[in-house]
Amino acid sequence: MCTTSSSATYHPYIGLATMAAAASPSLLSSSAFFLVALSCLLFPLAAEAQYGAPSPAASIATEAIYNSLFLHKDDNACPARGFYPYSAFVEATRRFPRFGGAGSPDTRKREIAAFLAQISHETTGGWATAPDGPYSWGLCFKEEISPQSNYCDSSNTRWPCYPGKSYHGRGPIQLSWNYNYGPAGMALGFDGLRNPEVVANNSVVAFQTALWFWMTPQQPKPSCHDVMVGRYRPTAADVAANRTAGFGLVTNIINGGLECGIAGDSRVNDRIGYYGRYTQIFGVGVGPNVDCANQRPFS
Repeated sequence: MCTTSSSATYHPYIGLATMAAAASPSLLSSSAFFLVALSCLLFPLAAEAQYGAPSPAASIATEAIYNSLFLHKDDNACPARGFYPYSAFVEATRRFPRFGGAGSPDTRKREIAAFLAQISHETTGGWATAPDGPYSWGLCFKEEISPQSNYCDSSNTRWPCYPGKSYHGRGPIQLSWNYNYGPAGMALGFDGLRNPEVVANNSVVAFQTALWFWMTPQQPKPSCHDVMVGRYRPTAADVAANRTAGFGLVTNIINGGLECGIAGDSRVNDRIGYYGRYTQIFGVGVGPNVDCANQRPFS
C-alpha cells in the first residue's frame, strides 16, 4: 500500500479496500488492489496538477495541514485576508529546496513548524479569548500598521535608502530596514530599495522574503535554518552569551534585541504558544531551549 513520507492520509479507495480486507482477507480482490494502486497514482498527480511538483516543505506541510494551522487568515477581521494562499507558500518554497529538506523526518517537521510559528507571531491577529484560541490567528496582517518610522538606517551606505520610501515591516516575517530589503531584493530578483511595496503586494514574493531571511546567515547571526536542523556551531561569543540551539535561538535571531534576556516576555511566550500548537499538529516535540530569557541578544 502507498504511504507518504510525512503522515498517513485517508483516500476513499484505499480506505474501502483496507476495511474490506479487515473484514475478510479474501475480499481484497484484484479489483480492490487495482483501485488501491490507481489511487496511489492519481492523488499525487492531482495535487501536482494543481500546485506543480511539491517542494520538500510542501510535501510535509500539505494544504490540509496549512489550513488547520491558519484557521482565520481569511476572516473579514484580518487585513491580509486572501493574501496568503497555500499556492503562494508552495511556489515560494520551491526556491528554497533545503527548507524542510534537511535531517530526519522529525527535524524537517520541526523546522517547518518553527518557521510557520515565527511568521504567525509576526502577523498575528489573535488575542487571549479569540475563537479557536490565540494561536489560530497567524497570517492576519501583511504590513505593519502605523509604523513609527521609515526604518531607514542612513549609516548603511551599502544599501542606501531611496527618497520617499519606507522600509517598515511587510510580509510574513515583517521584513524591515533598508539593509534587509536591499539584499533580499537582490537575492530574489526585485529592487527592494526602490520598490519595497512589492513585499506587501505580491504573495509569492512576500513568502520568499520570509524564507530568504530564514535561510540566510547574517553575521554574527547564524541562519534560522541551520539552528533548526542541527548545523549551528556556536562561537566562543555565543557560548558566553548562552545562545544555545533551539526555537529560542531562532527568536533571538529574529528579534532578540527587543525580546531576549527578559524573563516572561509576552512576545516570546506568544511565539512559543504558536510553536507548541504547530508541533502538536505535525506530531513532533518542541525540542530543547524554546525560550531565550537566559540568552543575551546578538550585538
